[in-house]
Amino acid sequence: MSTRSSRKLITFDWAMKRLLRSKANFEILEGFLSELLGEDILILEILESASNKESKRDKSNRVDLKVKNSKGELVIIEVQFDRELDYLQRILYGTSRVITEHQKESEAYATLVKVISVNILYFDLGHGTDYIYHGTTTFMGIHDHDKLELDTRQQKLYGKIQINNIFPEYYLIRINNFNRLATTSLDEWIYFLKNEEIKDEFKAKGIQKAKKSFSLLSLPENEQLAYARYQDDLRYEASLVESNYGLGRMEGKEEGISEGIQQGIEKGIEQGIEKVKLEVAKRLVASGMSAEQAAEMAGVPVALLRLP
Repeated sequence: MSTRSSRKLITFDWAMKRLLRSKANFEILEGFLSELLGEDILILEILESASNKESKRDKSNRVDLKVKNSKGELVIIEVQFDRELDYLQRILYGTSRVITEHQKESEAYATLVKVISVNILYFDLGHGTDYIYHGTTTFMGIHDHDKLELDTRQQKLYGKIQINNIFPEYYLIRINNFNRLATTSLDEWIYFLKNEEIKDEFKAKGIQKAKKSFSLLSLPENEQLAYARYQDDLRYEASLVESNYGLGRMEGKEEGISEGIQQGIEKGIEQGIEKVKLEVAKRLVASGMSAEQAAEMAGVPVALLRLP
């Protein structure tokens, strides 16, 4: 029988800010990445950059972390709460920047670092029914429809087997689309990300350590207060976004109604004027004037006067 965690757990984004940077907690991050990437991940270090350094000016609706694994790959993990229409372009820019940051001018292109972008999204991005999407780069033949492969010399030079192992990879985890029981070890992590709950029977790598380490009550009092302020900031920013979005829709609707009423009035007046002109023209014809002359004088098409 499923049992609910008795502890109140901090969110993954807060853990990224405060806990997961510690080597003592690498096991948690390794477990999550291992389940997501489908291979055993060993983290060597947390790398700092302009995008993940903490400061008082940090925006609380976005948290990211950059780690280096034992294969020399760089993994960017980002949690994003607010809507961004250009989010896909931003993560493309982010991976490109990381590649250039870690490439020395004198180094050959063969030494370019492999980057994996993991994005945990709490807003709706694009159209799709799945809750995890994986993007890679492959080259397909236009005529023969075959997949381009590395030859043996390239494999030795790059230290890669497949072409897609060279280019950045992207994982989009759409939390809002996860509405099911945790049936796989990866689902257990997604379940936690959505519900802030880790059940006793969960067996995914690193998740039970996360349950213990993410307990709010185990944090020092000052950390508990900082976490409460962080949650308040998130709720405030979410309220601002939704309020502005709702206000924009309301104003647009009111503007549309107002414009519709005004257009209706203008159209009614125009139709009334045309009706009066037509009546005048008909009276002129009835008094003996030709249809052409009456139409010209009243300012209406002569064809209207010839209708039965």
